[in-house]
Amino acid sequence: MKIYYDFHIHSCLSPCGDDEMTPNNIVNMAQLVGLSAIALTDHNTCGNCAATAAVARELGITFLPGMELCTAEEAHVVCLFPTLQAAQQFEAHIVPTLPPIPNRPDIFGEQLLCDAEDQPMGTHDILLTTASGISVDNVVRLARSFGGTAFPAHIDRPSYSVTASLGGLPPLGFAAVEITKNGNVAELAARYPEIVGKPLLQNSDAHHLEDIQDALPYLELPDNSPETIIAALNGELPCGWHR
Repeated sequence: MKIYYDFHIHSCLSPCGDDEMTPNNIVNMAQLVGLSAIALTDHNTCGNCAATAAVARELGITFLPGMELCTAEEAHVVCLFPTLQAAQQFEAHIVPTLPPIPNRPDIFGEQLLCDAEDQPMGTHDILLTTASGISVDNVVRLARSFGGTAFPAHIDRPSYSVTASLGGLPPLGFAAVEITKNGNVAELAARYPEIVGKPLLQNSDAHHLEDIQDALPYLELPDNSPETIIAALNGELPCGWHR
């Protein structure tokens, strides 16, 4: 079956995310544009995943809790999990490695925690966009130890990508990679032959509601469960991909 997806979306908990990126707004926009599976991937936290999961369950959209981890090398890696509990356990491993730098909402933006009714529950006081203490060498192993998957974010961007931080795409165990919607597949394959044969995910990296992508890229999988999606992105199941 065709799984129309967007596996890289930020909520209002990311300081760079718009305040309108609340759980209900995100899931309803995903439904409006025809997506069948989404992930919430705030910077270094899964704090708004519980509320978003509840809304997605009500609307019948498959939801994968996750985060966009900033590694010690300042490379962004998207980590997804099959259950909220697994994501929260992963988060508990990440948070102690973050530098205790207070957020400055006047500079970086608010970091808003919401409930399933989009009501504010508080804010995250530590700045979430800093580099964690987790090396990119260890991300795949760590994510999989919690039953999840990990793939490098926007490898065709000149900053905050594995390619920008490391000068290439070394053998780190990634079974899928993310490229932007304007990424040239032929050029990227010539530059990084390691991506040939891997699913090339096109996600929105949405920070505003209008950025959430239309139902164009899709995966071909046996079913639309988080477990099947993660298995495919780990290279454990055949996965057709289309951009």
